Amino acid sequence: MDNKVLLTGGAGYIGTLLAPMLLEQGYHVTIVDNFLYGAQPVLGFSMHPNLTLIKGDVRDEVMMGKLVPKHDWVLHLAAIVGYPACAADPFRASTTNVDGTRNILQAMSASQRFIFASTGSTYGKVNGIATEETPIEPLTLYGKNKRDCESIIRDSKIPHVILRFATVFGSSPRLRLDLLINDFIYQAIHNKQIVLFEGHFRRTFLHSSDAAGVYPFAMQNFEKMNRHVYNVGDEAMNFTKKQVAQQIKKYINYYLHEADVGTDPDQRDYEVDYSKLRNAGFRAKVTLDEGIRELIKVLSVLTVQHPLRNA
Repeated sequence: MDNKVLLTGGAGYIGTLLAPMLLEQGYHVTIVDNFLYGAQPVLGFSMHPNLTLIKGDVRDEVMMGKLVPKHDWVLHLAAIVGYPACAADPFRASTTNVDGTRNILQAMSASQRFIFASTGSTYGKVNGIATEETPIEPLTLYGKNKRDCESIIRDSKIPHVILRFATVFGSSPRLRLDLLINDFIYQAIHNKQIVLFEGHFRRTFLHSSDAAGVYPFAMQNFEKMNRHVYNVGDEAMNFTKKQVAQQIKKYINYYLHEADVGTDPDQRDYEVDYSKLRNAGFRAKVTLDEGIRELIKVLSVLTVQHPLRNA
């Protein structure tokens, strides 16, 4: 069993859900992370004997050059994620997202396997339904960073799978409140209102546990998925922003204010086709309702002095 996994960004939103899954399945996991939000997110599984924690930065070419070759798998999640965080520090975003990815690939050999976290934001403004064959024309720095990474990966000789994720929501040891559904529910609970703009815009959503679960699936099915790009999500989770807000209203009494101002920089207003991944055998398990109920449980007992955002 090729069981040595390097998990970059393993102390992050998805990484802290993925690492315990991998440990449970018998993998030896090394997390490399800058631990910007401290070690608390990994404490729940830190005692596992097959876990190694390294504080580091994927931009450190020397460190990655020594670390990467020791592993069979590299699951690359480390990134400055989302439009606001990338806009706040464009240099940090580009050097982390693009140069960090290049550092890892340069340190890899063709006997290793690489799985990359990309995003549906690479598509930009799409008319109709986005498939993996839809030309990618990102509008934001985040989307452009991920597009550039995909290009570097495809040009390499490294066996790889590229995963383009839907908009993720749900709980995690390293919770994020800057994600749309998470933010909506927090606002509804604590401020008793949601300010909604471009409510007709459509998004596809994916629960955090399903976003983590696609990695073990891709590892187990790597030979048939190798050198392919996959949209990760489920057509059953295609909703407009207003539909999400109205679904939350079934559980929380709050005021919905539909604003005339405000725009989504990514212009994400389209449905996404997930048949390629479904035909490979993966289905998302957690529904919108299940995720909303879980988040209400968590966010009802959580109040933050500063928002758990990426920027």
